[in-house]
Amino acid sequence: MATTELGAALHHWRDHVSPQTVGLPEGGRRRAAGLRREELSQLAGISADYLTRLEQGRATNPSPQVVEALARALRLTQEERAHLFRLAGLVPPGPGMVPRHLTPGVHRMLDRLTGTPVAVFDAAWTQVLANALYTALMGEWHGNDLNAVWRNFLNPHSRIRHTPESRGALQAAHVADLRRTAGHYPDDPDLHSLITELRRRSTHFDELWESGTVGTHRAGRKTIDHPQVGALTLDCDILTVAGRDLRIMVYTAEPGSEDADRLALLDVVGTQSLVG
Repeated sequence: MATTELGAALHHWRDHVSPQTVGLPEGGRRRAAGLRREELSQLAGISADYLTRLEQGRATNPSPQVVEALARALRLTQEERAHLFRLAGLVPPGPGMVPRHLTPGVHRMLDRLTGTPVAVFDAAWTQVLANALYTALMGEWHGNDLNAVWRNFLNPHSRIRHTPESRGALQAAHVADLRRTAGHYPDDPDLHSLITELRRRSTHFDELWESGTVGTHRAGRKTIDHPQVGALTLDCDILTVAGRDLRIMVYTAEPGSEDADRLALLDVVGTQSLVG
């Protein structure tokens, strides 16, 4: 079957990534040790048909978002990711762009945090990756709602319990953090588009943006009203990956508490419903 350098590279990397490496069960008989196309397409959030066309050379111009998603799903190194961008005819993201690449080391760290809700956000507060328990706890987001700032201003549906004061403080912190990010990454078109749309659609965001405040968003203790297990009050900590400006959000409960019991219950019933 005719292919391209891009298609051959994708096929090669897919064949050399084991299911266990990306957190998938090994079950079933396999013709090869690597990932099936359907598995990679699911991990990357693209259709299996499109992945097939990329590998066979019938699709040759993937978007930067697709290439980024494939690099993340294949757990490529920084150098391999840059090579994939070039094979796709794209310029690898430069220093003026928000970093969205997860190194294999970050992936491995997240793999070990089983039983803990964890999500990774980029510097613009767009969710890059979330484990099953985080999704079960907070809900599954798509499109613009993957961005926490967007949700905070434009989506009223949140499981996090807020008072007017706490929501206002969170909104102010998000805007100050986003302004800091805009200063660090002046060449990122997605970041510019996000800020433009938020200013256009939210008067309150625009007022906060005009204030010129610069800062860093820090999390604290949050109460989440969950439709299956009830209210959970959890500590929310944000860890930053040095040199990447990625934010790892981790929720934990006090050991032996009712909140810990409810989180353990959610780890059973919530994650089952996601994969059932």
